[in-house]
Amino acid sequence: MRLLFELYWTFFKIGGLTFGGGLTMLPMLEYELVEKRHWVESDEILDYYAIGQCTPGIIAVNTATFVGHKKKGIAGGIFATLGMISPSIIIITVVAAFLKNYMDNVWFQHAMMGVRGIVCALMMNTVINLAKKSLINIPSCIIACVALLLALLTSFPTVGIVILAGIAGLLLDKFGTKKEGGADNDK
Repeated sequence: MRLLFELYWTFFKIGGLTFGGGLTMLPMLEYELVEKRHWVESDEILDYYAIGQCTPGIIAVNTATFVGHKKKGIAGGIFATLGMISPSIIIITVVAAFLKNYMDNVWFQHAMMGVRGIVCALMMNTVINLAKKSLINIPSCIIACVALLLALLTSFPTVGIVILAGIAGLLLDKFGTKKEGGADNDK
């Protein structure tokens, strides 16, 4: 039981003291889990982190689950995960209680209108940057346009659109585009 509490408390501290997303959490994970507690090796934490990036969910939560499971099985995974998410739940609950008291305030409503505007701008910036990196040829542009039209004009499930886009990408790679000599073959 002591180890379960240690898992919870360790990940509670990491979850509560790290801001800025998963990448900012990696040094703290390495310090707490590799150097201080010796629960995992340095290459293991990087493997867990890499797998956490590839699996659905939040990287830090996935990593906590993997480490907790390694140390104490399913119960360890649960306690580590709860430790990682508890600070966020507490902070969100406090913020929500605060917001509820000010929702009818005119000044607060104007401020939130500005915040909503900047969130839209930041999301558009993310989409534009992602498009610059992802839409690199005509097939990828066609897949993106078809996916956008499916999302906007139909009630086709999002997960279905993602799966269809992945299949289309695989088929286009295998059958649609010929590799030219030189740089593409060296990758």
